[in-house]
Amino acid sequence: MFFFLLPRRLYLLLFAFLAFSLTSALAQNSTTSCPLDFTVLQKLVADSKPINIGRTQQCQYLKNGLRLVQSYYLQHNNSFLPPLDSAESCWRAYQTFLNQYDTNFDVRSSCGFNTSWISQGCMNITTRAQFESRIPKSSMDNVAAVCNQSLENNSPCAACTASLTSQLAYLPGPSVGNLSDCQAYPAIYAGAFLNRYGPTDRGTAKCLFLLDLDPKKSGHKKKRVMTLVFVILGLGLVIIIGGCWFLRRRYGVLRRKRRRDSISGGGFRMGLNSGLESITDSTNLVKFTLDEIREATWNFSRENLIGRGGYGNVYKGALPDGSQVAFKRFKNLTAAGDASFVHEVEVIASVRHVNLVALRGYCTATTPSEGHQRIIVCDLMTNGSLHDHLFGSAKKKLSWPIRQRIALGTARGLAYLHCGVQPAIIHRDIKANNILLDDNFEAKVADFGLAKFTPEGATHLSTRVAGTMGYVAPEYALYGQLTERSDVYSFGVLLLELLSGKKALGLSEEGQPSPVTDWAWSLVRKGRSLDVIEDGMTELGPNDVMEKYVFIAVLCSHPQLYARPTMDQVVKMMETEQSIPAIPDRPISFVADMEDIERSVSSSGSGQLSSPSGYQLYKFETDRRSSNFKDEGSSRPSSDSRPVETL
Repeated sequence: MFFFLLPRRLYLLLFAFLAFSLTSALAQNSTTSCPLDFTVLQKLVADSKPINIGRTQQCQYLKNGLRLVQSYYLQHNNSFLPPLDSAESCWRAYQTFLNQYDTNFDVRSSCGFNTSWISQGCMNITTRAQFESRIPKSSMDNVAAVCNQSLENNSPCAACTASLTSQLAYLPGPSVGNLSDCQAYPAIYAGAFLNRYGPTDRGTAKCLFLLDLDPKKSGHKKKRVMTLVFVILGLGLVIIIGGCWFLRRRYGVLRRKRRRDSISGGGFRMGLNSGLESITDSTNLVKFTLDEIREATWNFSRENLIGRGGYGNVYKGALPDGSQVAFKRFKNLTAAGDASFVHEVEVIASVRHVNLVALRGYCTATTPSEGHQRIIVCDLMTNGSLHDHLFGSAKKKLSWPIRQRIALGTARGLAYLHCGVQPAIIHRDIKANNILLDDNFEAKVADFGLAKFTPEGATHLSTRVAGTMGYVAPEYALYGQLTERSDVYSFGVLLLELLSGKKALGLSEEGQPSPVTDWAWSLVRKGRSLDVIEDGMTELGPNDVMEKYVFIAVLCSHPQLYARPTMDQVVKMMETEQSIPAIPDRPISFVADMEDIERSVSSSGSGQLSSPSGYQLYKFETDRRSSNFKDEGSSRPSSDSRPVETL
């Protein structure tokens, strides 16, 4: 009854105050506070040197920083993502942190991130238990074995990140947004639980989350460095002024000394050291001492010798942390040998892929008794090379599933070299000896001593011919014209070896050279594609799949460049149901007999080849003889000037 006795105006004011209070309370409860702790990222950044990041890389860098914070959140709360109702407050907290460095950059609008993405991720996986239920324990143990250490250096980091890629097969997706997608989950989990130092360690942040957080240098140290620089400059000026007169008198002696240094390669060795130091600084490779390698290989014991080649010998050994590695010891220690050594280190250090051999480090040393030592250190492949299993003393033939895995792994590694790095890399020496196999018979492409970087925009390179007889593409052997399709040809020959168990180049009954490519093609054109498959192979696959691989091998090893697919296309044909394109007829070989020549002439106008499984082969048409088929700067020759297949 008291309210009814109040004046009307006071009653209205009281009602308005109550409505405002209720609205404010609802607004405050509509958004839950953010559980993510951005102070861990702020502390790392505050203690690190400033970095310059372009606008194009800024969004990716900020995304990686958010993943580090989520890894810290997972470590303490067993949850990958904050609740959805806290998404807005989490973005505000992250924006507040970013405003300390750039007040004009709005992370959501500038990078195109939706508000809900910060609380959404891969396959509706939000908790630690859900993630662990999808990943086999064996895979988790393998990752923990290589990631539970300091990841500051490149060698353990490369081994850790390579093992993480194996878990992606168990996370096929889909992902909501791109902040915490399926590719990021293994790294977020590894940083939280599989690395002893945790996600806030500088090495872990740099390796798993790609955050360049080098510690700051103290101001006192900078002052000492500057003082030392001025002292050195002053002394240098005095030495230069005082030494000019002396150098003029000694010019003749210095000229003779330079000539001797040039002959002995001394000048080149200075370039060698500076080149390797540059590579080490940019990749964090480990520079091993000769004593460390002697201890690991039992002083290069014969018992540890696992391979020989024109470049030198390969030894197995164990590092102090127990990891098994291989040491490639160069023996051509001239100026040319040093050039090959630096080139191989540069190529392997510039790539990282699960189907490429990972470089751990190198060693350069000089001893009075043994001279110059040049050694490359890589992961040890316990199953040796593909050549060992196809043509060595292996007692058991490889099964079809293993051969299929090796073929696909090799194709993926080459596709990465051709399309996954810039500039592209042409291997130039794909063969069975250079395909190494790990514990699970996963293929690793090795030996980059002949590899070439492709200049941007170039369709081909003109260079001296290098490689192994039987694997070299015809256009490269005849004209020195090198393209990525040259590697495709070598891969086709390798795939035929893998399928048939026959060597790339053998001898016929008449003692003539007999390339495996000619032998396989003769069976394919007769409709006997499955006869290419090696007798006695265990666990045979479906006929249509094995026949498909035969056709891929024949297509890749086609003597005419325009007919070959790219390695990206090869991977798609192997991984999917994508059909194989028509296979053009082949030019007449140097060693063709009269029967083959007559068959080629009789079929060139109207002949049509097809396989029992329905793969449509190439059909010559008279109206195509004057057409130009261009591919990578090369044109298809007319029928009047058909190239002859080289051996």
